[in-house]
Amino acid sequence: MIMIKAIIFDYGNVIEKINDDMFLRSISGRAGKSVIELRDLIYNSDLPERYESGLVSSGEFYQEVVKRCNMSMSIPDFIDAYTSVNTPIETTIELIRKLKKKYKLAMLSNTSEWDYERIIMKSEIFKLFDAVTVSFKVKLMKPDRAIYDDVIKKLRVKPAECAYVDDLREYVDGAVKAGANGIRYTSYNVLIKSLKKLKVNI
Repeated sequence: MIMIKAIIFDYGNVIEKINDDMFLRSISGRAGKSVIELRDLIYNSDLPERYESGLVSSGEFYQEVVKRCNMSMSIPDFIDAYTSVNTPIETTIELIRKLKKKYKLAMLSNTSEWDYERIIMKSEIFKLFDAVTVSFKVKLMKPDRAIYDDVIKKLRVKPAECAYVDDLREYVDGAVKAGANGIRYTSYNVLIKSLKKLKVNI
């Protein structure tokens, strides 16, 4: 069995809990629409994917949301609402601190410019990552094989020497297809058991 040398973490709902409904509730009054209506207009469309894959800029994303929802809202207020949706998952954060002492660490996330600059980069554990790959920068989205290859190459390890942690099965499967060891995050206890099964020293 190949020894694990690096652990790669997804961000949303693994390191921090993301609740998009908080954003929708905060703009509901401005748009005169319910959260359900706003979810259909924004998230049940290709707009978030185009934004997170770098096909539209932050300014274009803002303009399209305002237009779709027929609302008036300043960019600063919009950014505050859009990026105030996260709650740290303290057990994962503490685990990352422990793992840093013995392993290379990386983050791989489908995310947008505003989320990256205003949430992820300001996280207390961001500086602990040896490598970071985010979708809007590389213009690739999980589960595209190339995005996993990118972060593994940055770590300078073999795919089989990596453990990849994500809350979405599709993205875990993508990591496995890239040659890494996939772990689906459903709870802290399950994560610990899965890492120990891979002989990761915690």
